[in-house]
Amino acid sequence: MKRILSLSLFAVLALTGNAAFAEDACTKITATGHPQYPAIAYKDGDNIAGAAPMLVEAIAKNLKVPLESKYMGTWEEAQAAARDGKADMIFGIYYNDERATYLDYVKPAFMFDEVVVFVAKGKAFTYKDENDLIGKKGVTNQGESYGNDFDAFIKDKLTVARADGIDAAFKELLAGNADYVIAGYYSGLAEAAKEGVKDQVEALSPAILEAEMFVAFSKKSPCRSLAPGFSQGITEMTTNGTFDTMLQDATSAWDAAQQSNK
Repeated sequence: MKRILSLSLFAVLALTGNAAFAEDACTKITATGHPQYPAIAYKDGDNIAGAAPMLVEAIAKNLKVPLESKYMGTWEEAQAAARDGKADMIFGIYYNDERATYLDYVKPAFMFDEVVVFVAKGKAFTYKDENDLIGKKGVTNQGESYGNDFDAFIKDKLTVARADGIDAAFKELLAGNADYVIAGYYSGLAEAAKEGVKDQVEALSPAILEAEMFVAFSKKSPCRSLAPGFSQGITEMTTNGTFDTMLQDATSAWDAAQQSNK
């Protein structure tokens, strides 16, 4: 009798566990990213388009899990969505210790991104490294992080305001309210072109840093169990030329969209 009761209890627990597992299983990935980082990621209606969503959509398809790349607000709001579990995944994100408290980063990184100092043309200053920014006024996008080391340098040594978008940062620069803008090189040029100010700004050399861009899962998402599959997919697609093609296609799509808007 005791054996029958024990087996019955085991069966109940097993069924309960299976039900809980089914409830927590990843049946769809809701992903988001930077709304102003062409051609890696950018807002396209209610979605985020670009090379990064192309990459994760292809990997998800191979894993037979549907993925939706959704616009969830500013870059700061997109990070909050991942932190709160409203988004299962965020892509095109740099690593820092604070973000790692709520994100599971998928390694390897899918690309390296140059971060540079933009200035107004005709107003360049002597620049060899970040120490030459001390005493000047800078501006960058709200919610941006440039890694633990440079974030600490900004906090301790620099005067850097936060603008609501890279476009707004360039407006502050060209209005004379800032001496420089910190932004990704390619995304900065793309945004400047979109705003019609590409000929009014220039990037100083060398780059401040070259940062790794990652895909990461929210620690609150059941889809984080798919990290090994995404790791394998990223490794394959960044070594066999697939992601390079995606980046070229995304750049062409972005350029075509800007031409059609003129």
